[in-house]
Amino acid sequence: MQGVCLKLYTSEIQRHGGMLLFEWLLEQGKKMGIGGGTAFRATAGFGRSGRLLEETFFELAGELPVELEFLVTEQQADQLLALLAAHQLKLFYVKLPAEYGVIGQG
Repeated sequence: MQGVCLKLYTSEIQRHGGMLLFEWLLEQGKKMGIGGGTAFRATAGFGRSGRLLEETFFELAGELPVELEFLVTEQQADQLLALLAAHQLKLFYVKLPAEYGVIGQG
């Protein structure tokens, strides 16, 4: 199948609607009928501030990046981005062309 890989970036502690934002985003994707989504927690990273965040520093607990990834149609990606805009969420995202499918039997 042809579609897009939509990646959204947040921090592990950021919240929205009383939930952790990455959990809220996965729930919204599920409600929209998206076939699946995955959240990946980083062990280290830096953003626009240039500040390096690493898992080894206890005082930075909750500040590490979380990447959410959805393999979706162009329409589903646009729908999800529109939802984020409607909720006035400020998130960095990447939208890449993708080919995806299932291989093998079972």
